[in-house]
Amino acid sequence: MSSGLQIRIVTHNIRYATTSPSEGEEPWSKRCPRILAQLRYTTRYAPTTLIGLQEVLHGQLVDILIGLNADDDVWRSIGVGRNDGKQDGEYSPILYRSSAWELERQETFWLSETPDRPSKGWDASSIRLATVGVFSDRQSRQKLLVINTHLDDQGSIARRHGAELILKRIEACVCEEESNTPLPVVLSGDMNSTEDQEAYKVLAAADSMVADMKYKVNQDLRHGWDATWTGFDGDGGGEGLKRIDFVFCGPCDSSQWHYRGYSVLSNCFEDAVYLSDHRAVVADLEWLPRA
Repeated sequence: MSSGLQIRIVTHNIRYATTSPSEGEEPWSKRCPRILAQLRYTTRYAPTTLIGLQEVLHGQLVDILIGLNADDDVWRSIGVGRNDGKQDGEYSPILYRSSAWELERQETFWLSETPDRPSKGWDASSIRLATVGVFSDRQSRQKLLVINTHLDDQGSIARRHGAELILKRIEACVCEEESNTPLPVVLSGDMNSTEDQEAYKVLAAADSMVADMKYKVNQDLRHGWDATWTGFDGDGGGEGLKRIDFVFCGPCDSSQWHYRGYSVLSNCFEDAVYLSDHRAVVADLEWLPRA
């Protein structure tokens, strides 16, 4: 039996609870139970799961935590509303079981020229941020750096610089650790960038500290869809299907990572209710201690 740290990462843009649903979009009250059922299923037998969500309003975060904790779990979250650093605006929260993980430290930085406070950067259409947590596995005491984000949907310059800021923060966090062993890193989020666009090219560059989990996993261990953006019509809302939601991990050249699986889940079933206009991405990894 493996002695490594088993990690499941789930990332999902759940679509904010709009009061004016678009065509084909059901209200949050109808989507929420379906999202919760999927989250419960994907996390039930994976205690060290970490969940990164995007477009989460405060009330939605409350609903999700209540729903997950109905199974007698103790799920907690880190992250803040992007507009005021408190509860206003969309969160990009990280959810974790406190029975499996101890939160060592957390922070939020904004993807802008003034990352220490709520602010809109460069050509972005909205305020954007990244949520950072350093967690310690309660059994092995192995630490893990987790970052969850949502890059801008309009600003190409903002996406590129936002990705660069995230990589700089990863490097800074790794250097802060007083250890001779590498700090494993997981980055999740809606990057609003396909593989041929700016943010992905920054994050997946040859000299990047992180790598796209999809291509680290053997092809026979990949499951499900390729595209993660569907819109509420199954065809990308006129934009076409796209892969814009990702899980990256690093150090990407470390032999301590074992890549166990990658999947893009369905977001619509026979009832024709779309959980969200995005599909959830699930990645399974194992971090092995040094021999």
